[in-house]
Amino acid sequence: METLKYAKEQTELEKKIGYSFKDASLLTMALTHSSFANERTRSGRKDYERLEFLGDAVLELVSSDYLYHKHEDLKEGKLTKLRASMVCEPALAKCARNIGLEEYILLGKGEEMTGGRDRDSIISDVMEAVIGAMYLDGGLNTAKEFIYDYVLDELVEGKSIQDSKTALQELVQASNYDSFEYRMAGEKGPDHNKTFMAEAVLNGEVIGYGEGRTKKAAQQAAAAEAIDRLRGDSK
Repeated sequence: METLKYAKEQTELEKKIGYSFKDASLLTMALTHSSFANERTRSGRKDYERLEFLGDAVLELVSSDYLYHKHEDLKEGKLTKLRASMVCEPALAKCARNIGLEEYILLGKGEEMTGGRDRDSIISDVMEAVIGAMYLDGGLNTAKEFIYDYVLDELVEGKSIQDSKTALQELVQASNYDSFEYRMAGEKGPDHNKTFMAEAVLNGEVIGYGEGRTKKAAQQAAAAEAIDRLRGDSK
């Protein structure tokens, strides 16, 4: 019954992204968090981490090719910074949420209870794993089409957050607030897989909270939440 349930959900996801996997097990793996796999050790279920590694490389290649041809006047340093801002953890997670990817992630009970389904680090990792799975299943052109449709087009049209720290800094400066800072709120997990927590603090008040695999990623996520709040308050 469990297998049938997941198969049905994956079919729904395939309809959303407009691609049907020839090898459905690749999509299953891309959606499987280590916490879920660890609860089913007897089944030999594999998690998404290897596919994430592959998908990250494919995403970097496709986004680099896109920027190289779109911005012929930019030098290497600026292209690198632009690419980093476009595919940073919060931006990728937001693109994933636009297709409801977080709903299909297979999480262990503990990870589910602690809010893993809403965590940018997990959602962005799964997005990269799906890219890796599509690359293996359909080749580079298939993965490229998905990246253009659900990542790059979202960013180019301004639907995603791009570099939230820069945007928030500009918003704060334009409003002449007295003080603003990022404050690290802690960290969790083993040394090889840490998650950092950060807060965006304006005039002593926490206006944004975020988590990420790096301190910078956590600050980006906090900045994104802070921007939403400040813009909401100004309406």
